[in-house]
Amino acid sequence: MNKSVKINPKLLVLIFFLMLGLSFASVPLYDLFCRVTGFGGTTQFSKEKPSIIMPEIVSMRFDTNVSGNLPISFKVLKNREEIKIGESSNIKFQINNESTEQLKVVSTFNVSPPSAGKYFNKLECFCFEKQSIKSLDKKKYNLSYYIDPEILNDPATKNIKDITLSYTLFEVDKFKK
Repeated sequence: MNKSVKINPKLLVLIFFLMLGLSFASVPLYDLFCRVTGFGGTTQFSKEKPSIIMPEIVSMRFDTNVSGNLPISFKVLKNREEIKIGESSNIKFQINNESTEQLKVVSTFNVSPPSAGKYFNKLECFCFEKQSIKSLDKKKYNLSYYIDPEILNDPATKNIKDITLSYTLFEVDKFKK
C-alpha cells in the first residue's frame, strides 16, 4: 500500500517565511526573555528607588577586568560593601589610560549568582556605553544600584547573602572586529 501525500506548495512557502521571521526575531525575543526573567544574570534598569528598605543585608562584591593587552588600569574604589535590601548605593570605578593614544572603551558585566540578576537594579551605570579616554587621562564613573526587595519572595533567591558584579572593559574598535 503506497499512499502518496500531497503537500501544498503555498503551505511550504508560508512555513519558510514563518521560520525566516522567527530567526530574525530570535535575538530580540531572547533579549526580552533575559530582561524579564533575569536569565543569565541579566540585570534590570530602574528610574526610581524602591519605597521599602528591608532589614536583611546582602554582601556585595565588585570585580574589574581588562580584556586582552589593553593599556588601561581599571579598578573599583570600594570592592566590597554590605547593603540592606531595597537600599540604594553608589560605587565608583576608575579607568586610567596608560597609553599615549586616545582609547574608546566599553564595559560589560555579569552578576553572580545569575538568579540574582533579576533583582539587581541599576539606577545609573556606565556599562555598555562607549567611553573616550584621552591619552594618560584618568576618569571616574558611577554605578548607582539597589537590590529589589522582591528577591526575598523568590524561593530561588531568598537565601542569597552574597552577590558579585563583575565588569570587563573592552576596546571598542577591537571589540567590533
